[in-house]
Amino acid sequence: MSWDMGEQDAEINKSEETKEIDLALSGQATDETAREDGASGDDVAALKQENADLKDRVLRALAEAENIRRRAEREVSEAKLYGAANFAREMLTFADNLRRAIESVPQDVRSDLTPSLSALLEGVELTEKDFLSRLGRFGVKPIEALGARFDPNQHEALFEIPDETKIAGTVAQVVEQGYLINDRVLRPAKVGVARGGPKS
Repeated sequence: MSWDMGEQDAEINKSEETKEIDLALSGQATDETAREDGASGDDVAALKQENADLKDRVLRALAEAENIRRRAEREVSEAKLYGAANFAREMLTFADNLRRAIESVPQDVRSDLTPSLSALLEGVELTEKDFLSRLGRFGVKPIEALGARFDPNQHEALFEIPDETKIAGTVAQVVEQGYLINDRVLRPAKVGVARGGPKS
């Protein structure tokens, strides 16, 4: 029983100490308490100032820690979204080569191909489709440039095409396909821009 009483006394003392600390930190310690301890008015003022300074430093440290936490969360989020960007950029050459292989066989001769060449072409087309689908799982998608208004953020103009039938300033030809990764440009589309036509 005496052991329980000792624990209760310790809890009471701890509770009183906690209250004193809370009062001191909240600035509610009275001058009377300070005088009982033998502190002068100047000492009390200096301690209050020191207390205010410490509170300010603690608040600033907490704010800085919160900023660091948010920055770290943002960096992790961006790493998830854009971590594959360098790898994907390197793989775009593979997509370009597949497209060139497909376009090297003109549409008008495709019906005349031997069954084995026709199967080869179909295999290249399926490979391209599958490859682009897999890139799409990582947020990589082609920029739809043809016929769109020229956008210097997504397109790189290589030349102008005089064409009065097309709206001036629109993309008339795509030389190299551009790609986005999520909302960022992975590679701009290299394009020819129409001029001489009606203005939009």
